[in-house]
Amino acid sequence: MTSTKNEFKVKFRGVRGSYPIAKSEYLQYGGNTSCVEVNVGGHVVIIDAGTGLIELGNDLMQNHLSSGSNQYDRKAMNATLLLSHIHQDHIQGFTFFRPSHVATTNLNIFGVADYNENLADELAQLLFTKSFPLDLGDIAANLNIFDISETEYIVLGEDGTKVQKIARGEDLTPKDDEVIITCYKSFAHPQEGVMIYKIAYKDKSLVYASDKESYIGGDKKMALFARDCDLLIHDAQYTTEDYLNPLSSKQGYGHSTFDMALECQKQSGAKKLAFYHFDPGYNDDKLNEIAQHYQNMSSDCCLAREGLEIDLI
Repeated sequence: MTSTKNEFKVKFRGVRGSYPIAKSEYLQYGGNTSCVEVNVGGHVVIIDAGTGLIELGNDLMQNHLSSGSNQYDRKAMNATLLLSHIHQDHIQGFTFFRPSHVATTNLNIFGVADYNENLADELAQLLFTKSFPLDLGDIAANLNIFDISETEYIVLGEDGTKVQKIARGEDLTPKDDEVIITCYKSFAHPQEGVMIYKIAYKDKSLVYASDKESYIGGDKKMALFARDCDLLIHDAQYTTEDYLNPLSSKQGYGHSTFDMALECQKQSGAKKLAFYHFDPGYNDDKLNEIAQHYQNMSSDCCLAREGLEIDLI
């Protein structure tokens, strides 16, 4: 999985919410949890580290091993990992991400923890210290872990990765072969909210909005952030019927419905919508019924599935 310039390709590696599931009736859409691979402008950007990250890591390792006859000749694996938040279904693939155990790998990780901890400490406690044979400090790769805020933006360029304060609107317009990543924090997900990301390259953009609940009348801040993007990947964990079920309502769980995602597409003017983060109780037959319903409503939407690739350039 190598990236070249003048490329903006999106590949879904895991599309399931809450927990992974392995059953024969889940093979079409897949049972792995959240992970999206973006090859853009010569950079590999990974969004979320659910169990879908594991197979992505295996593919990266295969390319790495075939690039040289020994560990010193092989091409280094370089990637940027964006974490929407640190709930289990968005980080549980990280410890089994094979490139992180190779000394020549360079991995920059961005996200946000709560107000009392930093991201590095949170990941160390959740994934390593008491739940894995290694500590975070034992990982062989060169890991750089950053807390990011919506007042900052990330620049991926030929001279490396930079984090800068937003001073002017034009800062967020990519120059030449730059990749610009921006974010904002939505508090519509328990307990500490979730980061929404935008990746921009040349005149194309992708917005990733997993694990956020919408509001009556739509989420205006979200619609503004995603305005005119080329691809909107939006949480759609529930059908409206399940969300409003009076016996077991899902309101307040921090997830959207398919209708909410579609409304966000309409309000933002996003050119294409990928429904994402499906409830683990929705098997292939259920999702196929949903897909048929919404494709009859709009030709500019689809259900994400493992292995689905979308080329934005």
